[in-house]
Amino acid sequence: MNEVTKPRVLLVDDDASLLKLLAIRIESKGYLVSTVESGIEALQTLKNQTYDAVITDLRMDEMDGMALHRQLQSRYPSMPVIMMTAHGSIPDAVEATKQGIFAFITKPVDKDELFDSLAKAIEIHGVHGDETPTQTNIVTRSGAMLHLLEQVKLLGPTQVNVLISGASGTGKELLAQAIHQHSHVSDGPFVAINCGAVPGELLESELFGHKKGAFTGAVKDHQGLFQQAQGGTLFLDEIGDMPLNLQVKLLRVLQEKTIRPVGFQEEIPIDVRVVSATHKNLPEAINNQQFREDLYYRLNVVNLKLPPLCERREDISLLAQHFAGLIAKRMGQEQKQFANDAMHALVRYDWPGNIRQLQNVIEQVVALTPGKVIAAQLVESALNSNVSIAEPLSLNDAKKEFERDYLINMLKMSAGNVAEAAKLAKRNRSDFYKLIKKHNINVESLI
Repeated sequence: MNEVTKPRVLLVDDDASLLKLLAIRIESKGYLVSTVESGIEALQTLKNQTYDAVITDLRMDEMDGMALHRQLQSRYPSMPVIMMTAHGSIPDAVEATKQGIFAFITKPVDKDELFDSLAKAIEIHGVHGDETPTQTNIVTRSGAMLHLLEQVKLLGPTQVNVLISGASGTGKELLAQAIHQHSHVSDGPFVAINCGAVPGELLESELFGHKKGAFTGAVKDHQGLFQQAQGGTLFLDEIGDMPLNLQVKLLRVLQEKTIRPVGFQEEIPIDVRVVSATHKNLPEAINNQQFREDLYYRLNVVNLKLPPLCERREDISLLAQHFAGLIAKRMGQEQKQFANDAMHALVRYDWPGNIRQLQNVIEQVVALTPGKVIAAQLVESALNSNVSIAEPLSLNDAKKEFERDYLINMLKMSAGNVAEAAKLAKRNRSDFYKLIKKHNINVESLI
């Protein structure tokens, strides 16, 4: 292991002789160790260097170990903290666990217990966890993801089309947003559409717009998403599901930089950055004559491939804490902490449903935890009940999902007017209201 990949540990104790002894022992196990004799000095050191774990004494002058931990939790939320004390007691250990301490070790320190705790902390939280090259909405410390974000920074100012590939739930829209944030059109709108969620006969109108009376149900002019994204970025998610006849029209738009809404005679110029994404194998779809080769090369000037979550395990604990924090903020509550073995279970799981599945599991275990600490048994139960996430939807579930997406698109096209949406769907208004209620759709949020 070279110096760059060696885990870095910060030791904090006001006992200089013990500090020196522990540093020698930990370095013998292949760690890079820095030592300081106070919590204040530790915080100063952390400003200039990233660490993978902090080992601190509990009883110290000026700032004790718990006060230091609270500061670390605020500034470096993913930093694992191992607490040592010569005044060990069950109440101290329980309180430390509630506060999110990774491990609680009594003095004299059992070196095997210390090494075991340290190894688990590094396994769960990764190496050099707080090093990140760019500010985006993507939560990561994965080397592969950080490299991807560096590519995003380079691509942002250019105007080339980007195709993002990756399994469902890996965060393709977030990566598209990162490209937008670093682009020359970052001050413009970011507009997204899932091409697979809109029926083919409506997708053309949704993308390009339509004129009043252009077809049955077109009760007023409708501005398409290309026009809504003018001066910004249009994200075409699941582009592989776009019907072939629309692929021809999209290719023309990308070539000519103009659109023609349904029912219009004149062309409208557009200035839009296009980013697309798919979970499908498009070269295979081309061979099966399900996707146009000329459109593929027009969209795929640069390809960014998102790794599945099981290939970026160092992000699992970071994402779990992030989602737990978002839930706490939303609920106006104190953030709940994961017991060590609970986090270990999360990190070892393969996550076939990727980040979306992880978020669902965290929502579930936070909701079912009455106290401050999320137990391993609860996590394991949630994981067992979520095994089916990566499996194909049943026909009934697929129909329900399609029906809900269809209703939402009708309501969006009619600007939230239920009567007009019912006409578009060729259903009476009473039935349409029942369907809205059945799928628990908030009409006001779509206006």
